[in-house]
Parts: sequence; structure tokens; C-alpha cells
Amino acid sequence: MRKTFILIPAILLAATLITKAQDTTKVVANPSLVISGSVDAYYKYDFANKKNNIPTSFATDQNSVSIGMIDLGLKKKVGRAAFVGELSFGPRGQEQSIPNSGVNGDSFHIQNLYMSYDVTDKFVLTGGYMSTFIGYEVISPVGNFNYSTSYLFTNGPFQNAGFKATYSFSDKVSLMAGVFNDQWNAYKSANGVNNFGAQLMIVPVKGWTAYLNVLTGSTAGTEFDLTTAYQITNAFKLGLNAADYKANNGVTGGFTGVALYPQYAISKDVTLGLRGEYFKNKAGTYSAIVGPDHGEHVTAVTFTANIKAGPLSLIPEVRLDNGSAKAFTDHSGDPTKSASQFVLAAVYGF
Repeated sequence: MRKTFILIPAILLAATLITKAQDTTKVVANPSLVISGSVDAYYKYDFANKKNNIPTSFATDQNSVSIGMIDLGLKKKVGRAAFVGELSFGPRGQEQSIPNSGVNGDSFHIQNLYMSYDVTDKFVLTGGYMSTFIGYEVISPVGNFNYSTSYLFTNGPFQNAGFKATYSFSDKVSLMAGVFNDQWNAYKSANGVNNFGAQLMIVPVKGWTAYLNVLTGSTAGTEFDLTTAYQITNAFKLGLNAADYKANNGVTGGFTGVALYPQYAISKDVTLGLRGEYFKNKAGTYSAIVGPDHGEHVTAVTFTANIKAGPLSLIPEVRLDNGSAKAFTDHSGDPTKSASQFVLAAVYGF
């Protein structure tokens, strides 16, 4: 049954490619290879003078001018066929399996490696290793307003390998459905393709986009996710991410949380923002969960400014975390319920 389940998408894709082989759509003679990416560096000071005191992804060094990563992306489209490849070098690119640890000890990490085919203007097939469709924040710092990351981001998937189909009913409604490997953030599966994922995108009004997401599998567990952003005025934007995760396969535990992202542009080059997050671990222990354990919760408030000078962004921010359990460390090394830090980051996108 599993082999049949895996072969169906491959057969459909092959049949589609053969059918479209004689497509008369105009093909650009020599389309350009598009190169994009970013570089980032930061200074962080934890007010308890402790490294890794706040257990979220990236920017873990203490009282140090440190590098994030250089991220290089390639994409090209010829006719209906396209590919995307993205590779990162540096600590930020490595910390994508378990927070604060490298991936297989490598100094690089593949962020994306996939191909797509436009069956029609509305129907697209995609297969390979892809940035996850779950969540509000992303790995590349140019895609986030805050430089530090949320608990929801750290505990959810970063990437998924698999095959998906997306159909756009209109510019206001689209639906994606796909099958994915059993493991999150891994180039290959351990026990086969047994995850199912889907995303419904809707645009209720101009400037407001919402994504309803689900990813479920017998090994990785089940996560429901809502990601939405509303550009209420030219200056004011409001984002929200809410998620609930439950471990499967007889393992207890999981998490639930919500993060709010209000941002206000005081000029074309300066925007002020806040991320307020509530994150709670469900009772039980599961190795993929970081932060407070045994049903405890944490509230995190991050104040951020984003100052642009062309492609360069300077990002100063102050973060205050407070939990129901003594999950952090104070100056003397004793457990405490709160932690705070200051970060000054520089991000250059190209």
C-alpha cells in the first residue's frame, strides 16, 4: 500500500510532462539565472551574562560580535519548468535540526532544492526539499522583521522533503496538498513517505492574507497552524501565528502557542515592531521540544527596530522572557523564571 501511495504522484507527474511535451507555449530562448541571498552578523548580550539562556534558534553567542550565515539562492525557469536551489554557510545555517547544534557537523546546509512544473497557469506541481509551509517566521533573516526567533518557529519544522500540488482557484484562494517524508528538516526519510500536508490560502480583503496549515504523520506528529498578516494602513501591519502540535506514535507531549506581530513604519526607512508570544508545552516529555517542560508556559516580548539603508538593515532589539517555571539562569547560575537580552544585527540582502 505504501509503495502505491508513493508511486501515484510520480506517475501523475510523468504523465503530465509527456502530455505537455508538445506544448506550444512560448519559451524564452535564453532565460537568466537569478541569484539572490543574504549575509548577516550580530552582537548579543544576555543580561545574566549566560550563553543560550533563551532556548530559541540562532544568535546564541554571548557578548560577542558573531556571524549568522551567507545564504545563496539560485533559480531559473524555462517555459513551464523551474528549479530552486539555496545553500547556506555559517552557524545560522547549521542550527536547523536541534537548536544550538550543527547538522551532521557540516559547515553548510541545503535550505531548498526542488523543481516545479506549471501544468496550467493555475495548477503547479513541485517536488524536492523545500522550506516548510508551516509558521510565520523563516530561516533567512531577510524574511523576518525580528532578528531573534520565536518559540513557535524553533519547535516547528524548518524544511520538508516531498511532493506537493497547488491549485489557484483565483488570486484570492488557493489550495496545496502534498505527501512528505516522515522526518522534519532531513534530506531523506528514515521510514518512508508517511506525512500529509495541506495549506489553504485566502485573501479576505485587500492587504490581508491568511494561511490555514496542517502537517501530520505517524512519526513526526500533527501540527495545525494559522499564519496571517494584514496591512491595515500604509504604515501599520499586524501579523499573527497560532499553532498546536501533538506528538504521535505513542509519545506524549506537544505544544500550543500564539504570537502577535504589530509593526508601525514611522518613515520609509524606519519601522518599529513588537512580537508578543505565549508558548506552552503540553504535559509530557518529547525530545523535539525545547523551552519549559511538563506543561509549563513562557511569555516572551521582543521590541525591535528595523532601520534600512538600501539593501542593508540594522536591527536593534530587546527581548524579555518570563516563564511559569525556573527554565532560565541568573548571574550566579541559579534557576530563575525570567531572562532578557539585547541584540544588534546587520542584515544585507541581495
